[in-house]
This record gives sequence, structure tokens and C-alpha cells, in this order.
Amino acid sequence: MTAPVLTADATTVRAIAAGRRARRRRRTLVVAGLGVAVLAAFAAALMIGDAFYSPDEVLRVLAGQAVPGASFTVGDLRLPRASLAVLSGLAFGLAGVTFQTMLRNPLASPDVIGISAGAGAAAVAGIVLFSLQPAAVSLLAVAGALITAAAIYLLAHRGGFAGTRLILIGIGVGAMLTSVTTWVLSRAAAWDLQAATRWLTGSLNAAAWPSIVPLAVASVVLVPLLLAQSRALGTLRLGDDTATGLGVRTGRTRILALIAAVTLLAVATSAAGPIAFVAFMSGPIAVRLVGPSTALPAASGLVGALLVTVADLVGRFAFEGRYPVGVVTGVLGAPFLVFLLIRLNRSGASL
Repeated sequence: MTAPVLTADATTVRAIAAGRRARRRRRTLVVAGLGVAVLAAFAAALMIGDAFYSPDEVLRVLAGQAVPGASFTVGDLRLPRASLAVLSGLAFGLAGVTFQTMLRNPLASPDVIGISAGAGAAAVAGIVLFSLQPAAVSLLAVAGALITAAAIYLLAHRGGFAGTRLILIGIGVGAMLTSVTTWVLSRAAAWDLQAATRWLTGSLNAAAWPSIVPLAVASVVLVPLLLAQSRALGTLRLGDDTATGLGVRTGRTRILALIAAVTLLAVATSAAGPIAFVAFMSGPIAVRLVGPSTALPAASGLVGALLVTVADLVGRFAFEGRYPVGVVTGVLGAPFLVFLLIRLNRSGASL
């Protein structure tokens, strides 16, 4: 009587172990594949342009050697732009999936719930009303995003934390801030209007090391912090009571993840502008590649880096004119939003 039970138990254990190995193998292969794709896109961004430079010439420039023509074009023009594309995409993707996982809703990305609108309103006010220099505009955008996130969180925290309430409040706050931005733009002079519109669109045209270095430093500090919180954030998808029962300090995890994600998003936005829909699209795309897992934040960050780098190449070379990266991601993101809304309405699916 006992032998069949033991055999069944052993078979079940082996099946579970095999499933875990398969999922782990899939996660590893997908994350590695995304990493290779990001490197390939980064290399293409350095080689492709009005003049094409071979991989050997690019490597010699990166090694510090003098290469006629390539040293300036690759080293001074293309390298900052490609670096900003990868770093900003990584930041947007990681911040977006952090919000979506924490709030258990794929619509809960920073550009949907008003945080990007806060950065945009502050930056436009700095450009139009106070005629600030780019460095001061960047700092003002960071402050605007942080203040907006804090206001949304405090308004949504009455009587306990509720993700749906935070999303609705965020959408409302975002709409108000967008109205403020529109009002400020209506008062702008022609030159200020051009500068503000270019910033709001999301563009890598002004990529320069002074704006990239703060983003690189923020990424070095905050990306490992968010990746370390991935398991606890994943547990929050089960609900606060279950997560607490499993040993997760829900309040501390949520505050820490919120501060880190908003800061990373704000610094990226200050450098490249609020590139549309990257934070929104990266998480849902990543979850379809790796499935819900602790590898999701890493995969989402890589998807974001790939989206921005490829979209920038498409905007520059796929059409007769040249379009900012935010225009391309906006064209991709709008139908993706409609598709996701239809899918959620039909099946009640979540991230």
C-alpha cells in the first residue's frame, strides 16, 4: 500500500524539479538573449550613420586610438547618444515593471499614472517661465517627479494602501499636470516653445556626457537595489496578507522600491525627456518572454534598453525625415495600450 504512494510522490517531486529547471533555463536563455540583442543594437548605433564605420574602427576608437573621421563621429557624437539610449531605456523599463508588479496592474506605469507628467510640467515651467539652463531644468524635472510621486502616494494611502486607488489618483493628477503644461506652453515664446516641445517629445539629440554621468551613477546605485527587491516585489503580487505571512515587510519593501524606481525614472527623464510608453511596454513584453519570475525586472530593463536603442535607429534612418525617439515609441505604444486594454477587459489578466 505504501509503495505506490511513495512512487507517486517521487514522480511528482521529479516533475516539479524538472519544471523548475525548465523555467530557470528559459529565464537564463531569454535574459542572455536580450543582453546580446542590446549589445548588438548598441554596436549598430555606433557603426551606422551618414558614414558607416566597421567594427574594427569602432573598437579602435573605444580603445582610445586615433582613427581619422571615426574618432570624432563615433567617440564624440554616436557613443554618448547610444549610451544614453541604453541607460535611459534600462531605467524606464526597470522603473515601469517595478510599479506594475508592486501595484499588480500592467497599466500602472509611471507614464500612465502621472509621474512622468510631473517631471514634464516642472521642466517646461523651468524652460518657459524661468529660462533655466539645461542642468537646472534636469534638476527641476527630478524634483517634479519625486514630489508628484509623493503626492500620489499620500493621497492614495488613506485607510491603507490600495493599488487601484493609486492608479486612479495618479491618472487624475497626471491629467491636471498635463493641463498645467499646456497652459505654460501657451505662454511660451517661439524659441522656448521649441525647446520645451523637444524636451517633452523625448529625444536623444542633445546627448552629452554631463547629462549621462548622473544617470550612469544613479543606475549603478539603484539598479542593483531594485533587482535585489525583485523577489519581495513578486511576492506582493499575492496580496499584502499573503506576502506578510511569507515574511515580506510589505510597507518597507513598497516604500524602498517606490523611492528607488521614481528616482531612477526621474534622472532618466531629466536626461532624455519622458520617452513615451517605454516604461509601459517593457514589463508586459518581458513577462511574455520569461513568464512571472524574479528575472522579470532584469528582462524588463533589457527590453527597455533595446526598445529605445532600436527606436532611435528607426527614427533616424527608416524614413525620409528624422524623428525623435519619443515619436517612434509613441507610435508603437499607442496600439499596444489599446491591445492591452482589450485583453484586460476580456480576460481580467494581470501582469
